[in-house]
Amino acid sequence: MEESSLLWRLLLTSLLCCTTKQASLTVRPSRSQFFSWESVSLSCEADGSFAGWMFRRNTSDEEETTCGASWGKVDGSSCHISYIDPLDSGVYWCESIEGSTTSNTVNITVTGGEVILQSPVLPVTEGEDVTLSCKTRPTPSDLTAGFYKNGFLIGTKPAGDMTIHHVSKSDEGLYKCHTSSHGMSRPSWIAVLDGNPTNAAPPPASASASAHVVARLVFHLVVFFPYGVSTVLMVSLYRNRPTSTAPPHRAEGRPTEDCDDLVAVSTVHHF
Repeated sequence: MEESSLLWRLLLTSLLCCTTKQASLTVRPSRSQFFSWESVSLSCEADGSFAGWMFRRNTSDEEETTCGASWGKVDGSSCHISYIDPLDSGVYWCESIEGSTTSNTVNITVTGGEVILQSPVLPVTEGEDVTLSCKTRPTPSDLTAGFYKNGFLIGTKPAGDMTIHHVSKSDEGLYKCHTSSHGMSRPSWIAVLDGNPTNAAPPPASASASAHVVARLVFHLVVFFPYGVSTVLMVSLYRNRPTSTAPPHRAEGRPTEDCDDLVAVSTVHHF
């Protein structure tokens, strides 16, 4: 169930990229999982500017709410959540007040349990080293933790920390950790960016452009389709109309009178 919820949030993350210019959202502390009642700060920046941003989120209970309205407190160029709660788990991003610029999105998971996996909140680049830490509350005497990727055990570390050296795209996936004293953590997704810029995936702007093209296409279909159908029907009716080459019928009784007139005229000319 937790994996399904996280995958839903990841899908939502991919759908939120909707402008051609991106800002940068950072989270402090820089991790994706938190214990209940910890404090978290969000800040946004683009082209050296830290001012004029709205901080927004989507959670399982709320859709696109703004910091300062029903959650968090705006503190200058940051949004501060003093006591984070499991209900605060969701997708977070920032956007400019005029709506022309949006940031990357981050997934924040808050647990009411006693174990979390500390992992990068932002995507890492191929070739970098990534350290995963299994943290518990309170800290046990035995820190041994098992680390899982996509449901499979990938290593057990006595100090509760595991480093993945020189990460590659194959290291991308869902990670969680387990301790014998506190159980299993919630899962977190680790994304890996292509280390070669020439092969990197296109920026979110391309997704925006595709969405714009699709929207325009749907608009034109809705507006012009009825006109096209009516034109075809009119042409079809015109081509199938009944036709006749026979001369128009004269009114009954008129032919006899016309013949008499002709005979009379003919007789006069003979005289």
